Amino acid sequence: MMMRTALLGAVLAASLAATAAPSPTLYLIGDSTMADKPDPERNPERGWGQALPALVGRSVTVKNHAVNGRSTKSFIDQGRWDSVRTVLKRGDYVFIQFGHNDQKTEDSSRYTAPFTAYRRNLERFVRETRAAGAVPVLFTSIVRRQFNEHGTLVDTHGLYPLVVRDVARDLEVPMIDLQLLTEELVQRMGPDSSKALYVFTRQGQFPAFPAAREDNTHLSPRGAQEVATLALTALRQTLRNAPFAR
Repeated sequence: MMMRTALLGAVLAASLAATAAPSPTLYLIGDSTMADKPDPERNPERGWGQALPALVGRSVTVKNHAVNGRSTKSFIDQGRWDSVRTVLKRGDYVFIQFGHNDQKTEDSSRYTAPFTAYRRNLERFVRETRAAGAVPVLFTSIVRRQFNEHGTLVDTHGLYPLVVRDVARDLEVPMIDLQLLTEELVQRMGPDSSKALYVFTRQGQFPAFPAAREDNTHLSPRGAQEVATLALTALRQTLRNAPFAR
């Protein structure tokens, strides 16, 4: 009898495992500040999404679809959103962070006006994510390291973060205010120390990039790690029942 009971238990457990919902996936859509960068052994640039998998652990799958130079408009027009939307399943998450390139008025293939096209595209991401049974999460853009002559960190994103906050409020979407969090981090470190968060290299330091570089937009390995940690900490406070919040 005990053997039969054990056998029935094993069969039931196997049946439940077979019918259990597949584990959720985190899909990241955004621009270069979030994207995976190639050749990490030789490339000094990172996106904060590149540092996320090591922080959430192996139990959560992260698929980073963020790409350098993309705005909400070009991400949609190039079919990149469709490649994510069509594979979403119930319980997945979509992390959405755009703004750096939407503001580029000199490029009609990327520019979106903040209160019209930009907002419409964010709403589309949210609506179509929810239609697939997945959970959208909005992120404001990380700050550029732009200090003025008085040592004051200057905003460079204008109205775009405000629109993200408005969409999050109006559509009741979880939102992580990376603009605020990275602003606090960069201000706390100050004009000199904060260079370590961004790509500042000496001439000849990296064979793949022989020229010296002073880049106040893109993150260094340390910067990516710091921003990913800020993002994950905020996510765990906002989405307490999410798989990456445990």
